[in-house]
Amino acid sequence: MNEYEEYAARDVSLRGRVEVICGSMFSGKTEELIRRLRRAKIARQRVEIYKPAVDTRYSEADVVSHDSNIEPSTPVESSASLLLLADEAQVVGIDEAQFFDEGLVGVCRELANRGKRVIVAGLDMDFRGEPFGPMPALMAVAEEVTKVHAVCVRCGAPAYLSHRKVADGRRVLLGEQNEYEPLCRRCYAQAVAETAAARPD
Repeated sequence: MNEYEEYAARDVSLRGRVEVICGSMFSGKTEELIRRLRRAKIARQRVEIYKPAVDTRYSEADVVSHDSNIEPSTPVESSASLLLLADEAQVVGIDEAQFFDEGLVGVCRELANRGKRVIVAGLDMDFRGEPFGPMPALMAVAEEVTKVHAVCVRCGAPAYLSHRKVADGRRVLLGEQNEYEPLCRRCYAQAVAETAAARPD
């Protein structure tokens, strides 16, 4: 490798960027986040992983995928904490980003401006099919957006939305397969119609 190539390789490694992994529930978002972070560790980069403190479904501290892959993480109450906590990291992983406050967008941009690779995973839409939390803005400012899909449990097509199976109108309801199912656009519309028809007048 000549002097220019060495400089170019070093320069690329110092360039910050934001990567977003999004999709419905059960689509492999956390799995892909863990995969990228593990590759960064193999490359001997300093990696830090964070998740919202509210998400305690599998573990209070660890990031855990539906396939039971586990990576130690730091739970945080607000996005502002990340600027201080991630100061020494080269690669910053953030899971379940939809549960963070809107300030996460500015935080991710600032971390990227400091030369860090920021990898964010989260639901792009809530159970109503509406854009969820800071995710739409993160997708807009990211250099790279990867949309992953689950399999529709009714017809086998690529799943597009997370359908809530229980009667609860709260936007944030932590749950798993007992509470949610991944559905394609057509099956989601049918499920919503069935739910409406089953409601008492």
